[in-house]
Amino acid sequence: MTEHANHPLQRALYRILRPLARLLIRNGIPFGEFADLMRRAYVEAALGDSGDSRKKPTDSRAAIMTGLTRKEVRRQRDILAGEPVINEARQGNRASRVVAGWVHDPMFQDAQGQPAVLLFDGDRGFSDLVRRYSGDMTPRAVLDELLRVGVVSQSQDGDGGLILRKRAYVPAGDDAEMLHIFGEDVSDLIATIDYNLTSGKAGRQPLFQRTLTYNNIPPTVIRQWRERAAADSQRFQTVADDRLYRW
Repeated sequence: MTEHANHPLQRALYRILRPLARLLIRNGIPFGEFADLMRRAYVEAALGDSGDSRKKPTDSRAAIMTGLTRKEVRRQRDILAGEPVINEARQGNRASRVVAGWVHDPMFQDAQGQPAVLLFDGDRGFSDLVRRYSGDMTPRAVLDELLRVGVVSQSQDGDGGLILRKRAYVPAGDDAEMLHIFGEDVSDLIATIDYNLTSGKAGRQPLFQRTLTYNNIPPTVIRQWRERAAADSQRFQTVADDRLYRW
């Protein structure tokens, strides 16, 4: 690293980029493509943060802020203008919506208010659930995916009933949906930290973001703790999900 990279933000950025570079290489994204995406992100950030709401951001101002040429700013602006607008709010993928409906919709719950065992077809069956919460995806395609990741299993008593094993859909591997979650989660974390860096000066309450650090925990304890932490996190997610749904 060069000597000007001793700035705390540059050191932090390098730590972020190392695992990111591994992910990009593993998924076949060459440096040139990454660099072009960074130029686009710089231009979009500069055009969206002029610092003065009374002045419309210009290519010249964006060039000064980003260090890019005005020609490059115009090129990236044209690309951005042709891209579909990204909805920043999390909508959840279709499989996630199906699982959420199974958990919360009384039509698909048992007498105790828990996700019912569903038949694939029939009234209030899995196919009805998918049609209600997954748009035009076929019930068989959604079921195959939920079976693949272990969210759903089939009962062994002969009726083929479908049992919800997990209250959340998490895709496996480096597939497109997992990479989408990666983009959402990392973006949210960076946005949270960026907000907290400026919230004090602006008189705003910082968002909750904490880290626990230890340097003397035996490996055996770490293994046990990971299991405990995963279970505790799942319980918290379940409680938060129930409370927010009923808010």
